[in-house]
Amino acid sequence: MSNRALLEVIALDAEDAVAAQAGGADRLELVTDMAADGLTPSLADFTAIRDAVRIPLRVMLRVADGFAAGDIDVLVGKARALRAAGAEEFVLGFLDQDGHADLVAVERLVAELNGCAWTFHRAIDRATDRDVLRKHLADLPGLDTYLTAGSPNGVDEGMDTLLVEAARADLPGYEPRIMVGGSLRLDHLPRLRAAGIDAFHIGSAARPGGWSGPVDLDAVREWRTVLDS
Repeated sequence: MSNRALLEVIALDAEDAVAAQAGGADRLELVTDMAADGLTPSLADFTAIRDAVRIPLRVMLRVADGFAAGDIDVLVGKARALRAAGAEEFVLGFLDQDGHADLVAVERLVAELNGCAWTFHRAIDRATDRDVLRKHLADLPGLDTYLTAGSPNGVDEGMDTLLVEAARADLPGYEPRIMVGGSLRLDHLPRLRAAGIDAFHIGSAARPGGWSGPVDLDAVREWRTVLDS
């Protein structure tokens, strides 16, 4: 069995997607509007990216900044349209006003996804109780990944939490893969890899010019090289 680590890169458009794939990304997270930390892309952007690359795509389901679901009917409609256009993997995650998983919103969206694989994103880093959140979501179909920095302030502050959770992989609620992202740097990788974490997510690290510029093939390739070394 291959021990190749998964590298996921945020893509805003087809140009990003092509560069990320060429640099060695294994999967893309598709979003728009990074000023709002990533919202659902348009159908046109999804189809353009889908046609441009061959690696898997995970599409964000989020219609407003923050971690409240907002209009769930709008979210369901977007999920339905993306599914009809060929989307097979998704990213989502919502909290209620008390900081717990918004099970009403999540369960309704998951029902619409009808078994598709999905990531619960960094809403977990804002949850009142991470362990309780994991247990509440444990039986939902398709959930195979948590995107997390271990802290709302990034991997520097969340490292200890990530290492503890990696050691719980055989416990209920901890079966989904941990994918680390959120102010992730190359120097974080040795400790994370030593703990058995094998999935990593980068956004700004793939864009030396900032979010106003495209994904840089060489930046992605550097991450691929370090992960493979």
